[in-house]
Amino acid sequence: MNDKQRSKRRSKAQEKMVMLRKEMWPEVSEDDFWNRNKHTGFTTIPRTMPILMNILDDLSNGKPCGQTYFSLWCRAFDEPLLIIENPIPLASESGFSGERAVSTWTQRMRKLKELGFIDSRAGSSGEFHYVLIFNPHIVVQRIRKDIQEKIYTQLLERGFDVGATDLQTMSTAEKPKPAKKAERLTSRASV
Repeated sequence: MNDKQRSKRRSKAQEKMVMLRKEMWPEVSEDDFWNRNKHTGFTTIPRTMPILMNILDDLSNGKPCGQTYFSLWCRAFDEPLLIIENPIPLASESGFSGERAVSTWTQRMRKLKELGFIDSRAGSSGEFHYVLIFNPHIVVQRIRKDIQEKIYTQLLERGFDVGATDLQTMSTAEKPKPAKKAERLTSRASV
């Protein structure tokens, strides 16, 4: 499916949702919604993010870091490099407060780095002044053996639902490749 076909399909799906919404909630106006085409302050995130956050929380040994990861995404633009001049707001957005907020946030960031979801370079604000966010679907493939089967399957199913081609590539990469015709003939001849 090319971009034009995807756009047309999206438009039909959007039209259907608008019609349903207007039918079910006729009293609600367009002004009651946040629309990324009308308002500023949006970012692009994978639609698999809730499952990715669950994977992160599961892998972090009782010190959940999914919310920390999500707060990074909410500050990123299409270029996945963040410059964090002050970690206090990020610690707060990640759900940490009090005297140990930044140190707790730093521990979670270290775990994200250890798992391979981010990389960082030190700068004037500390060890996570520059943060690079990697494609989480690729990272999941690298650490697949550490992820519970049930959560991994949920990620694949959701990825297929939303057309995440990087997850589709992962799924097919795991399947054994069939033998080439010449190899099958050779193996039959030797039997």
